[in-house]
Amino acid sequence: MTYIITLGLIGLFMLGIPIAMSLGLTGLIAFFIEQGSRMNIPMIAQRMMYGINNFVLLAVPLFILSARLMNTSGVTTRLFNFATTIVGFLPGGLGHANCVGSLIFAGMSGAAVADAAGLGQVEIKAMDEAGYDHSFSVAVTAASSTIGPIFPPSIPMVIYGLVGGVSVGRLFLGGVVPGVLMTAALMAMVWLYAEKRGYPKTPFPTFRQIVKACVDAFLPLMTPAILLGGIWTGWFTPTEAAAVAVAYALILGTIIYHELGLRDVVQVFADSARDTAALGFIVAAASFYGWLLMRTGAPTAMAEGMLEFSRNPLVLLLIINLFLLVVGCFFETIVALLILGPILLEVTSKVGIDPVHFGVIMVLNLMIGLLTPPFGVVLFVMVQVGNMSFEEVVKATWPFIIPLLVVLFMITLWPPLVTWLPNLVMS
Repeated sequence: MTYIITLGLIGLFMLGIPIAMSLGLTGLIAFFIEQGSRMNIPMIAQRMMYGINNFVLLAVPLFILSARLMNTSGVTTRLFNFATTIVGFLPGGLGHANCVGSLIFAGMSGAAVADAAGLGQVEIKAMDEAGYDHSFSVAVTAASSTIGPIFPPSIPMVIYGLVGGVSVGRLFLGGVVPGVLMTAALMAMVWLYAEKRGYPKTPFPTFRQIVKACVDAFLPLMTPAILLGGIWTGWFTPTEAAAVAVAYALILGTIIYHELGLRDVVQVFADSARDTAALGFIVAAASFYGWLLMRTGAPTAMAEGMLEFSRNPLVLLLIINLFLLVVGCFFETIVALLILGPILLEVTSKVGIDPVHFGVIMVLNLMIGLLTPPFGVVLFVMVQVGNMSFEEVVKATWPFIIPLLVVLFMITLWPPLVTWLPNLVMS
């Protein structure tokens, strides 16, 4: 049964079957083999509904909607212009602006794909026009998009909090320092490329230019402050923060900037509903699949095997890091969190690893997986946005995985990089 569930799923992935269908078909076949003619059909529907019947999950479609509203209302252009003003004078200036812009946009969307597809178009166009190598522009955009699910708010953090029973507010705060470190590490990589290839930089901004950029981007820049401040002060929960983000994005686009008409709003809501339905199907199918996997006893055996190998927290985290880096090459982030999250949390909790610390580590591992073949989702997005072949995108992007691995290693070795801020704010 374990072989059917695991190898069957990987086989369907390799055949190009959509993720939700692969999960559902594998689970259905395994359930039929186990139950035979006594198969309890209503049980399938019940397990799928159980997976999506959770208040915390409401944050996911709302963050998807807020990101689309921000992209459509011209907020992304203002953010990139602001980032260019404050860091564009560094060697390879627009590359640095790309990284800083992704950090700022991360405080609004919480999704790597939203960053790559929305802000990425603005960034790549500006860098191409300034004389940067197209492959470099695409690579920086792809790598910087992974900051989004680490820096709060974060859709994967919401999913992890759901499956692990961990405070989403603490997870959001735990991603702040790692998100800043990722930005700094990627900017260091950009600097090296700029020095080697002689990329241009913008003139040092005048005081008037700085003031203008700050005024233009002030309201979008307030989004992360409003969301984190509201969660910190207890004005609203992380789920309610997602609704606040949607309301704020609507106000900016329709009333403040007048760039969202009725037709635009209807289209954004329709697109977000479509994405939410697809994601909901994945969550439901993964819930059924994970339930069957637990029935095989394989997760318990896997956890016991890890604990028998070592009970040293650092050794276990290094082993899990290697495992998740491989998993990220093949599994979609949400699926990996739903299926592997409870298993690995069982292991880490028994050796005293903070669940918030482990949550950030797990999400960062899976974000690196978005940049690795054969199933890195961001790579496929950049093929479309950057108009390059898949092989070219992979070749250009892989060096930027190195600074992300450095940050992963840092937060693994030194937990306070993750836990300090949540403990300070929410103690």
